[in-house]
Amino acid sequence: MPAITLPDGSVREFAGPVTGTEIAANIGPGLARAALAVVVNGQEMDLSRTIAADSQIVFITRKDPAALAMIRHDAAHVLAEAVQELFPGTQVTIGPSIENGFYYDFARNEPFTPEDLPVIEAKMREIIARNAHFEREEWSREDAIAFFQNKGERYKAELISDLAADQVITIYRQGQWLDLCRGPHMRGTGDIGTAFKLQKVAGAYWRGDHRNAMLSRIYGTAWRDQKELDTYLTMLEEAEKRDHRRIGKEMDLFHIQEEATGSIFWHQKGWKLYRTLESYIRRKLEAADYREVRTPQLVDRVLWEASGHWEKYREHMFLARVEDEDKTLALKPMNCPCHVQIFRQGLKSYRDLPLRMAEFGACHRYEPSGALHGIMRVRAFTQDDAHIFCTEDQVAEETAKFVGLLHEVYSDLGFTQILVKFSTRPDQRSGDEATWDKAEAALREACDLAGVEYQINPGEGAFYGPKLEFTLLDAIGRHWQCGTLQADFILPERLDAEYVAEDGSKKRPVMLHRAILGSFERFIGILIEQYAGRFPLWLAPVQVVVATIVSDANEYATAVAKQLRAAGIEVRTDLRNEKINAKVREHSLAHVPVMFVVGRREAEEGKVAIRRLGSQAQEILDLAAAIETVAREALPPDLRTVGA
Repeated sequence: MPAITLPDGSVREFAGPVTGTEIAANIGPGLARAALAVVVNGQEMDLSRTIAADSQIVFITRKDPAALAMIRHDAAHVLAEAVQELFPGTQVTIGPSIENGFYYDFARNEPFTPEDLPVIEAKMREIIARNAHFEREEWSREDAIAFFQNKGERYKAELISDLAADQVITIYRQGQWLDLCRGPHMRGTGDIGTAFKLQKVAGAYWRGDHRNAMLSRIYGTAWRDQKELDTYLTMLEEAEKRDHRRIGKEMDLFHIQEEATGSIFWHQKGWKLYRTLESYIRRKLEAADYREVRTPQLVDRVLWEASGHWEKYREHMFLARVEDEDKTLALKPMNCPCHVQIFRQGLKSYRDLPLRMAEFGACHRYEPSGALHGIMRVRAFTQDDAHIFCTEDQVAEETAKFVGLLHEVYSDLGFTQILVKFSTRPDQRSGDEATWDKAEAALREACDLAGVEYQINPGEGAFYGPKLEFTLLDAIGRHWQCGTLQADFILPERLDAEYVAEDGSKKRPVMLHRAILGSFERFIGILIEQYAGRFPLWLAPVQVVVATIVSDANEYATAVAKQLRAAGIEVRTDLRNEKINAKVREHSLAHVPVMFVVGRREAEEGKVAIRRLGSQAQEILDLAAAIETVAREALPPDLRTVGA
C-alpha cells in the first residue's frame, strides 16, 4: 500500500503498486494530460513504470526545464528510426541528447550529406505524428546480443557485451522499431512536438577513438515550442555573423594552417590584441600580490608520474625521447607540478603564506583534429594560470579574494552575467574520502564567505580536488566556461610540499589552482565574438586610422598620426588616392573603431573630423582636443581607476 508524497507535502495512498500515469489521473485530468514523466525519489522514470513502495514524486510537464532533455532524447530515437526506414542496412550506434539538441551516429557505406537532412526531417515528422507509445522491456544479455547480431547491428551488440555484468538490459519500443536504451522516455513520439530541426552532418569515430571506424553523425536541435526554436535559430544566425574565424580574417588577426595543426600564427594586429590583454591581466595580478614565474616546457615523465598526471592525461601529452639520456620528456599540458617545484625551493614558513604564484604558462595538449575549432580549441595555448599556496584556515579568504578579482576582470572585459558550478568528487580520483570531505567542506565555506551562489555539478571535479567553474554569458546568450578555482589537498602531498607551522611542525599547504581567462587563445576568440570585432577602444588592435580626403592633406595626416602615436594610440594612416567613402567603408569592415578624416580645411585649421564605427555622424574637433578624447577613452579600465 504505497504512500505517495507530492511536492506540496500532501500524501496519497494506493491499494497496491501504481504507475505514474495512474497517480497523475488520480490527481486530476489536467495533470494526466500534461505529465510527460515522473521523478521518483530523485530518479527520472517513465510514467508507465510501477511504484511499489512509499515514495516522493514530482511530475515533469512540458513547461519544466527537465522536459528539454527528454524531448531531445526522444528526438534522437525518432531520428534513428527515420534513417533506418529511409536507408535500409544502416546500423545505429549511439544517440544522446546534448546541450541545445541531440545527435545520432550511424554506420553506413556512404556518409550522409546535407541534402539528406530535409528528407530525414520529413520522415521524423511523420513518425512523430503516429504518436507510437514508448514501451520499456527488460531483456537478458544473451537475447539482446543475439537479436542485434542477427539484425546485423554489430555496434549495438558490442555495446551490450561491454555493459557491466549486473547491468539491467533495457529495450525501448516505439511502434515496430526498437533500440537499446536506459531511458526514461516520454509517453510517445507525439510528445516530442514539431519544434525541431536537423542541422548538419559530420564524421565521428566509433567511441571517439581515431583507431576505430568513422561513422556518419547527424546533429539536430529540439525545443519545447516553436518560439524557443526560432529564438535559438536566430541566435545561431547571429553567432555565424560573429564567428571569430571569419572576423579574425577580416581584421587580419591570425591564421591557422596544416603545417602547424592546432597552433596559431598571430599576425601583428592579433598579437597587439593579445599583448594588450596580457598586460592588463599582468597589472591586475601584480596589484593583487601575485608573483610571476616561468617554468620549463619540457619536463621528465618522472614528475608527471609523481603528480598523477601521467596516469590521467598521458594520452593528451606530446612526448619527446632523449636517447642519449634514456629519458622521456613531455611538453607540459599544465603548470601545477612545476609550480610545486618552485615552492619546494628553500624552507617555507607559515609567515610566507599565502603565496600566490602566477604564470602565463605555454602548454600543449593533444586534441583530435576533428575537435579543433579556430582559436577556441587548439593544441598549443597559454593559460593565465596561478596557484595559491595557503593554510587550511586561509582557503575561504583566498577564495573570496579570487572571486572578487575574477568579477573585476570580467566586468572590465564586458561580461556581467556569471554562472557558477560547484563540481564535486569524480568517480576516478586521488586521495581518500576524508581528504575529499575536507576539501569540499573548505570550498563550500569559501563560497559562503564570498557570497557565491552556485549549482552543484556532481562528479565533475578534478581528480585531485573539487572545483568552482565560472561561466560567462555573452552578448547573444551563449555560455562560456572560462574561470576555475580548484581546492587541492592532494598534489602537495604527492609532491612533498610543506611549510613550517607556527608551532614548529611541518604541514602540507593547500593548493588553490585558479584561472580567470582559462587560456588567452580561447578567451580572445570569445572576445571577438562577444564584440563581433567591434572592440572597445582600449582593446582594439588598431585604434585610429587617419584618412585623407585629398593628397594635399597627406603631410598633415602624417603629423596627426605621429602625435597620436606619442599619446600611446595604435594608429595607421590611409593616404591612398581613393575616395573617402571607400576608405571609410574599408576600415569599417576591418572594425577600426575611430577614424580621423582630414582634408585641406582640417589641415589649415588644425582640426580633424572624427567618425566612429557604426555611426554616420562625424564630430569636428581641434586636434589637441581630439587626441585627448581618444587617449582618455583608450586607457584600460584599471588605469582609468588609478588615474581617477
